[in-house]
Amino acid sequence: MTSVKPYFIKALHEWISDNGLTPLIVVDAGYEGVRVPDGVVEDGKVVLNISYDASQNLVMDDELVTFNARFSGTSHAIIIPMEAVSAIYARENGKGMMFDVEPMAASDDPDERETDKPSPDKPNKSGKSKSHLKLVD
Repeated sequence: MTSVKPYFIKALHEWISDNGLTPLIVVDAGYEGVRVPDGVVEDGKVVLNISYDASQNLVMDDELVTFNARFSGTSHAIIIPMEAVSAIYARENGKGMMFDVEPMAASDDPDERETDKPSPDKPNKSGKSKSHLKLVD
C-alpha cells in the first residue's frame, strides 16, 4: 500500500487554505533529497510557507512537494521529499498534524541496519505492536 502521509498533507493544505489561513510545513532538512536555500535551516529543521501567495508552481504528489519561493529577494526551487515532512499546520492558530519522519532507504551495509527495532508491523518484546499514530489537537 502507498503511504497515507501525502494524502493527509494535501488534504490539510486544502483545508487550511480554504479557511483563509497560512499553511506551513516543518521539514527535516537533513533528509536526503531536501533542497532548500542555505541559511534557512535552524536546528536541522526548516519551516516553509506553502500558501499559494508565498509559493509559485506548488506541486504535491505522492513523493515530493515542489515549488518556487523567494528568500531574501532571490527565487529558489524548493524540493521536499514527503518523507521529510514532520508537520503541517496553520500559522494563525497552530491547527494541523504532526508526522513521523520516515527513515531513509536502508543501507547496503549490514552493520548499519537496525534489525531489533520494533515496527508497527512487528511486535516488540512485550508481544504488542507499537502504534505509529500520535494524538494531536
